[in-house]
Amino acid sequence: MAKNLVIVESPAKAKTIGKYLGRDYAVISSMGHVRDLPPSKLGVDLAKDFEPQYVVIKGKAKLVAQIKAKAKEAENIYLACDPDREGEAIAWHIAAEIKEGKKKKIHRIMFYEITKESIKSGIAHPGKIDNNKVEAQQARRILDRIVGYQVSPYLWTTVRRGLSAGRVQTVALRLICEREDEIKAFKPQEYWSLGARLQGKEGGPFEALLFKIDGKKAAISDKVAMDKVLAGLKAGQFTVENLESRDKKRNTYPPFITSTLQQAAFRAFGYSAKKTMMLAQQLYEGIELGDEGATGLITYMRTDAVRLAPESVAAAREYIKEKFGPGYLPPEPLHYKSRKGAQEGHEAIRPSAVERHPDKIKGYLTPEQHKVYGLIYSRFLACQMNPAVYLASTADIACGKYLFRVSGNTLKFNGFLAAYGIEEDDSAEYGDSKSLPPLTKGEILKLAELLPKQHFTEPPPRYNVGSLIKVLEAQGIGRPSTYATIVSTLVDREYILQESGRFSPTELGGVVSRILVEKFPDIFEVQFTADMETELDKIEQGKLDRLQVLKDFYAPFSKDLKAAEAGKAEMKKSLEEKTDMKCPNCQAPMIIKWGRFGKFYACSNYPGCKTTKPLEEEEDQKIDAGTCDKCGSPMAVKRGRFGKFLACSNYPKCENIKSITTGVPCPEPGCTGELTERRSKRGKNFYSCSRYPDCKYASWNKPVNQACPSCGFGHLSQKYSKAKGNYVACSKCKYEPEEKKEGETKE
Repeated sequence: MAKNLVIVESPAKAKTIGKYLGRDYAVISSMGHVRDLPPSKLGVDLAKDFEPQYVVIKGKAKLVAQIKAKAKEAENIYLACDPDREGEAIAWHIAAEIKEGKKKKIHRIMFYEITKESIKSGIAHPGKIDNNKVEAQQARRILDRIVGYQVSPYLWTTVRRGLSAGRVQTVALRLICEREDEIKAFKPQEYWSLGARLQGKEGGPFEALLFKIDGKKAAISDKVAMDKVLAGLKAGQFTVENLESRDKKRNTYPPFITSTLQQAAFRAFGYSAKKTMMLAQQLYEGIELGDEGATGLITYMRTDAVRLAPESVAAAREYIKEKFGPGYLPPEPLHYKSRKGAQEGHEAIRPSAVERHPDKIKGYLTPEQHKVYGLIYSRFLACQMNPAVYLASTADIACGKYLFRVSGNTLKFNGFLAAYGIEEDDSAEYGDSKSLPPLTKGEILKLAELLPKQHFTEPPPRYNVGSLIKVLEAQGIGRPSTYATIVSTLVDREYILQESGRFSPTELGGVVSRILVEKFPDIFEVQFTADMETELDKIEQGKLDRLQVLKDFYAPFSKDLKAAEAGKAEMKKSLEEKTDMKCPNCQAPMIIKWGRFGKFYACSNYPGCKTTKPLEEEEDQKIDAGTCDKCGSPMAVKRGRFGKFLACSNYPKCENIKSITTGVPCPEPGCTGELTERRSKRGKNFYSCSRYPDCKYASWNKPVNQACPSCGFGHLSQKYSKAKGNYVACSKCKYEPEEKKEGETKE
């Protein structure tokens, strides 16, 4: 029997660590947390200083017994859980269970990368459980439990059962809803731009844009103003007034932290934060690399610090010098400053060994793992490389009181871009590499044409994965370990939808946000939530007491909760919508209310009259249901888990059911089915063949019964984009019908 027992959270991590330790060490996994607050009740004694009541998680009793048995036989126990609050809490809970038996030597060991050197060093320098981290984790858990278990019932009785509220998720939902309100309230403003297509003595033609009028920034508000400008330019002469060229440096980026990795993976591959973290966790815990066995490929992926170990920087610099050449290497290592409050004990996310180039180990990784590892690897190299250098050229071209400008950026030295070519938020600043034609100061240019164009200001865009995480981080909402959970929870609860990569609140999400923000203004306020995160950090640093933080939170929270309960009837009333419909039984007005399955019609004379009707009944009546092809009875529109369908009205004698089709034939060759609207498990509508599972054709876009005139595909699709609004296109060849573009004229 092994003398030493090492306990980690996951089997993959256990396998990797076990490879580096000899016979004297047994490595087992706790499979995450082993204890938590009970699911069936609050589990926090509010009268006894918010004392938590922990229980062994359901289904973990056998595992805990096995851990205790192995611990009883071992001389030393090493708790090697992740190096963050959650990992510290897991270690603390395991230690609490083990201590119930015979007292053992319990050590806390940590490593930020699962490599032989890191593991050996951790074993050689064991420490103790950090009680401050445990206190901070417990404070967060208690806060979240209080909000979840005391606010959610309020939603059940005002909106519908099964809804839930989250301390941090609700604030994120609020941000999404407020952005939607901004978009709805936005009123477009007209403006015009003017391009001049010009020809010089050599090269061209090229386009310059109107920049200034009478020395002031050009602002053309409508066609009348544009016509005046065009008239003023008709007899003018275009002369090169000024030429400038200078080198412009584009600095490299810091190494990845959790939030920037999630943003970059979304931009580069469209990955959700949850998917990115899952892949990063796999890379951290260990991948089978042939004869090497299970090997940890990256450092710990939940971090907000950009610090790098000196030895890793030295290895990167040596690799850069050999791979790219001395010109790519700065004279001294580059250091980056972490944001205020970052845990500097952590490193940034980097490869555990710079020798493991992504291409060398590609055969051992899934395509998705390879993409994320390649992203981390290239960013790490790039953060120690020289800036890229562009030749930035600008020409100012005068025509009377009108000044036009044309600029170009030509890449002279790729610098860090040789390793990291992923587009970041600043990529638009540099644009495509474009050089100007040869021009000389005082040169007279020939006007080919003027290109006036009408524009309208656009509302702020909806958040996507990257921009939402960016604003959460900037506002201090959540922490590296929670960003992915925040987003996925809102989607799973059906509070938000993700369409074309961007988030919008569902009607339910809007209602929940409105109620919680209105009734709990202190708790679901952005700054309050950010301040709470800071206080949790201070508990971890030993600067604040957990009990005091909980008391300071609960005082305004309990006040809001009492006020909300007192005004429950008024809140329910405010959610009702009046209609012109009359009750078929008592002729009282019908109203729209929220119920267990969403909104429905109800008689306003309730409880005197209990008549209700489905909200979509009138729409359903427009559907030609036809008759049952088995028994001849009328078919009726029904709703199920995955949307509407037709069912025989003679049920249960006849159980015939049919899909409701769009009337658009399935485009698959030889298929006789039609496309039907269905609903995914997450509530998103899609369109698939009525002959499923024999035919598996499906599309997210609503079909239009018109064959593509370009490639002959069976139907076009309704699509939406910020730039075009609603439009029709072919999903196969990308054909779009030409539309007349108003406001574009030529002189």
